[in-house]
Amino acid sequence: MTDATVAPDEAAQLRNKAVDQLKEDGTIESPDIEAAMRKVPRHLAVPEAPLEDAYSTYNAVITQEDEHGNHTSSVSAPQIQAMQLEQAGIRPGDNVLEIGTNGPNAAYLAELVGPTGQVTTLDIDPEPAARAEQFLSETGYTGVEVNVGDGENGFAKHAPYDVIVVTVGAWDIPPAWFDQLKDDGRLVVPLRVNGLTRTYGFARNGDHLVATSAHVCGFVPVQGSGSHLQQVMQLPGDPGVTLRFDEGPPADPSLLDGVLDTPRVETWTGVTVASQEPIGTLQMFLATHVPTYCGMTIDPELATGAIGPTGLGFSMVAIDGPNFGYAVLRRTPEEKNEFGFHAFGPDGSGFAERLAGIARAWGKDYRRAPGPRIAIHPAGTPDDRITGDRIIDKKHSRISVSWPAA
Repeated sequence: MTDATVAPDEAAQLRNKAVDQLKEDGTIESPDIEAAMRKVPRHLAVPEAPLEDAYSTYNAVITQEDEHGNHTSSVSAPQIQAMQLEQAGIRPGDNVLEIGTNGPNAAYLAELVGPTGQVTTLDIDPEPAARAEQFLSETGYTGVEVNVGDGENGFAKHAPYDVIVVTVGAWDIPPAWFDQLKDDGRLVVPLRVNGLTRTYGFARNGDHLVATSAHVCGFVPVQGSGSHLQQVMQLPGDPGVTLRFDEGPPADPSLLDGVLDTPRVETWTGVTVASQEPIGTLQMFLATHVPTYCGMTIDPELATGAIGPTGLGFSMVAIDGPNFGYAVLRRTPEEKNEFGFHAFGPDGSGFAERLAGIARAWGKDYRRAPGPRIAIHPAGTPDDRITGDRIIDKKHSRISVSWPAA
């Protein structure tokens, strides 16, 4: 299988450069994944993109948008694809289903399963499916079967699968994905929990799935019957502050009426992080330890100024009845970043201190721990059959989260 391109040498050089970077940063560990990513001419899947973009190590190539400018299809960055391939642990001869397609990743899967394996790739949108089919035909991966259908239903024709790789952001795990896995099968999926997306590697363990790995990531959201829109609410008293709830708003939002009429309390935690230190586990720790966790966007032209700048590129917001709080960041004399909290409400001071205590617990016992243990159980599973510090209920599943200390 060779590059059919006007600049094969340049394409190969850029491809090898990207793989070299992924080996250096630790994303690629498997020699088989390295070989597959050095071989597949991914730029042929995005002929409209410059070669440098097609082989950008850490950036996706957007291939489709809706009328509002939202991304609806892309060729994921090599980093994300390598990350998921490492999570999948694919072996020669495996039967693999890919949900969400555009071509190159299906070719990587075909290289990994070899001539004795089977790859089926599926997309709800005929356009990405056609793009993938053309790419796979041009590059010689004619054994990959391309189908159009709603990924919520999996693809029963070739089930059961050794591995299901989902390349779109999901909010839930539908029954078909579990039912179509072999007893020892693996599921790789970017799953959204409380608005936080991680690509998880799951292993089937009897009647449930257990996460074996998790990485911070971003993906185009799933379409079709599995799509899930966040619920939005304007913060009472400030027309420029919008709250976004992934698992549902507070039971009684009216309790927040007048919350910004109370004094703003500021508390600092003493928890500091270096500029480039990953804090993904802090986000998840807060999201699974506060009563109602949500995101926040601020329109500076409409905002009253009561909600101060967070100093973060994202928001970590918590609500408990009439109390409202959010994380903030400040620079220390040692050139580190310290976390703190602003809070409003009748118990603003106590709420700020509660949030600070959660952050301090993370800093003391969990920041260097492996991260949370995540398990997925079918909806309806009784509480006494689930272990975990927190259970998050979704339409099709119950997600248990446990936090082992370092």
